[in-house]
Amino acid sequence: MSENKELREKLFRNKKNAFHQMNDVQLQDCNAFADGYKAFLDASKTERESVCSAVTLLENAGFSEFKFGMPLKAGDKVYIVNRGKAVIAAVIGSEPIADGVKICAAHIDVPRLDLKQNPLYESSELAFFKTHYYGGIKKYQWTAVPLALHGVIIRADGAAVTVAIGEDEGEPVFCVTDLLPHLATEQYKRPLNEGIKGEELNILVGSYPFKDDDAAGSVKLNILNILNEKYGITEEDFVSAELEAVPAHKARDVGFDRSMVGAYGHDDRVCSYAALAAILQCENPKHTAVTVLTDKEETGSDGNTGLNSAYMRYFIEDLASSFETPVRKVLSASQCLSADVNAAFDPTFPDVLESNNCSYMGKGVVLTKYTGSRGKANTSDASAELVGTVRRLLDSEGISWQTGELGRVDIGGGGTVAMFVANLNVDVIDVGVPVLSMHSPFEIVSKTDLFMTIKAFIAFFNS
Repeated sequence: MSENKELREKLFRNKKNAFHQMNDVQLQDCNAFADGYKAFLDASKTERESVCSAVTLLENAGFSEFKFGMPLKAGDKVYIVNRGKAVIAAVIGSEPIADGVKICAAHIDVPRLDLKQNPLYESSELAFFKTHYYGGIKKYQWTAVPLALHGVIIRADGAAVTVAIGEDEGEPVFCVTDLLPHLATEQYKRPLNEGIKGEELNILVGSYPFKDDDAAGSVKLNILNILNEKYGITEEDFVSAELEAVPAHKARDVGFDRSMVGAYGHDDRVCSYAALAAILQCENPKHTAVTVLTDKEETGSDGNTGLNSAYMRYFIEDLASSFETPVRKVLSASQCLSADVNAAFDPTFPDVLESNNCSYMGKGVVLTKYTGSRGKANTSDASAELVGTVRRLLDSEGISWQTGELGRVDIGGGGTVAMFVANLNVDVIDVGVPVLSMHSPFEIVSKTDLFMTIKAFIAFFNS
């Protein structure tokens, strides 16, 4: 090697495709992880379903539900569920808990269409559900695609009814209608973000009138009768329901080489699955390992199942009290990987990202020092010391990694749960998977990036 080339190898930053750093055995493991992830996605279209999937996996791995005051020792595996929408799992470490815990925090809520409290109406002998979109979406992407309906209804008698329809072969699906191009002259004049307006995201749910009834509202009556026979509900029960319309398709391999996974919900279930997989493989950590799968991130993390509430702090305080240690001391010594995605560079739309400081598909797990928007608003901005610790860990484990930010300075922006964890005086950095077509009904990730992210979280828990 020439002196110039040797110097370039030594001094230049050169991030290669993670594929080139994997042997045949690792590629097999990578594909196996991706298959497990696809199964998790298909079973976890909502935050409630994600919690159920996580609890099943945790209990199969020997975790038991945590009860306040229960004795704990090194190696114990416990979990708690917060209102059916968030879950925290922990493996007790061998070192004193006063030395801090290692946290991986991801979110399991995803952009979607929520039904309004009085959703069902009839117009021109068609029945529809009114919706209110949840999280940041491009509204036009949600028209003319098959939708499934998931959620829970609390009936007047207090009984909880679980709804999941549109996923299995043979079940009906639903959709938001759109104009044909021949009649869309005026619609084309709208700005792209108003091509479909929020109040136009109405889901078509039926067209048959009730038999032997030609009065107004007979289609609505027929739908209510079907729902009453199936679920035992009346129209008023929608008031105490949480029903979510989500894309009805399943996770699929993408590309001739099957190198990618396309699915609804990568943001942020790809990192949630990685954080869950890491805690499932955690056996005898030095520091207590904690995985948090939280709700409400897509709407700002407010609410009692979001990380702007105190439930994670309370859980760690309960763990600390088992060892007669003040939670303040534990949190101040703790580290957290805020497990969230970043925007992958898309060469079709290159101008929104700055090429030297964005993430790329296939180059490994992404370290995002700061998120926020423009003047770094609403971000925790990880310290140089923490970034240095994480990069040394990844290098020592042979894990492919890269850095990223969410768009050009005056264009981009976005938030994660990092700032809420940082507000507890915990050192935190965003670490996750780059995603194409983020927040769309069909997002895309690289299998190698998922594999490297799982490895990164495992290494973090074991460090």
